Amino acid sequence: MAVLQTLVTLLYYALVAFVSVMLVWNLTRTRDWKQEVLYVIVLIPFLLRLFRLK
Repeated sequence: MAVLQTLVTLLYYALVAFVSVMLVWNLTRTRDWKQEVLYVIVLIPFLLRLFRLK
């Protein structure tokens, strides 16, 4: 059971990392400052979860 929990946790953090990378990729490609602010607001919870701060 512990192995399954570890696998699910690793998959969860891999998914969070993938979404974070995609958000940063889109953030660097956008030119509109309103979209940049929106990307940063959405990215903050993902980064906090990825770095295990919240």
